[in-house]
Amino acid sequence: MEHAESGMNQKLNVLRAGVLGANDGIVSTAGIVIGVAGATTNTMTLLISGLAGLVAGALSMGGGEYVSVSTQKDTEKAVVEAEKVRLREDYDGEVTELAQIYMKNGLSEELSRKVAVELMNKDAIGAHAAAELGVNPDEYVNPWHAAFSSMISFSIGAILPLLSILLMPEHVRVFFTFFTVLIALGLTGYISAHLGGAPKRPAIIRNVLVGALTMVITYTVGNLI
Repeated sequence: MEHAESGMNQKLNVLRAGVLGANDGIVSTAGIVIGVAGATTNTMTLLISGLAGLVAGALSMGGGEYVSVSTQKDTEKAVVEAEKVRLREDYDGEVTELAQIYMKNGLSEELSRKVAVELMNKDAIGAHAAAELGVNPDEYVNPWHAAFSSMISFSIGAILPLLSILLMPEHVRVFFTFFTVLIALGLTGYISAHLGGAPKRPAIIRNVLVGALTMVITYTVGNLI
C-alpha cells in the first residue's frame, strides 16, 4: 500500500509540474509576443521572439525542475542513510521511537510496540523511512520525469499564444490572443487547484489576474517603445 501510495504521489507531482509548466509557458510567451506586438506588427519579428521565448523558457523550466528535484532526492537519500546508521547503533531505541510514532497516531502502547517490532523485523529502514521521514527508500523522486514533464508542458502552453498572435489578422491579433490566454489560464488554474485539493475559484482568479496584468504591462512597454 505504501509503495502504491508513493507511486501515486510521484505521478501527481509530475502532473502538477506539467500543469505549472504549461501555465508558465502560456503567461511568459503571451507576455513576450504581446509586448513585441505593442512595438511592431512585423509577423517575422513576432515569430522569432516567440520561438526564442519558447525555447529559452522550456530549457529554463526543465533545468530548474531537474535541479530542484535532484536536491530533494539527495536530501531523501541522506536522511535514509542517517537512519541506517541509527538502526545499526541503537536498534532497540529505534523500535521504541517507531512505537511512539504509532502511539501519537492513536494506537495503544502495547499494539504500537507490537506493530513496530513486526514491521522492523520485515523491513526496518522501510518502516522508519515511511513513518518517521515520509520517504520510500525503494522509490525516490525522479528528477528527469519532472524535468521532461515541465519542459514539454511549457512548450505546449507556449504554442497557444504564439499561434494566436501569428495566425489572426493584424487588427484583432492582440485582443484575440489576450482573451484566448485568459481562458487557458482559467483552465490551468482550475486543474492545478483540483490536483492540489485547493479551492478552485481563488486559484482561477489569481491565475487570470496575473496573466492579464502581465500582458497589459508588456503591451504598454512595447507600445511606448
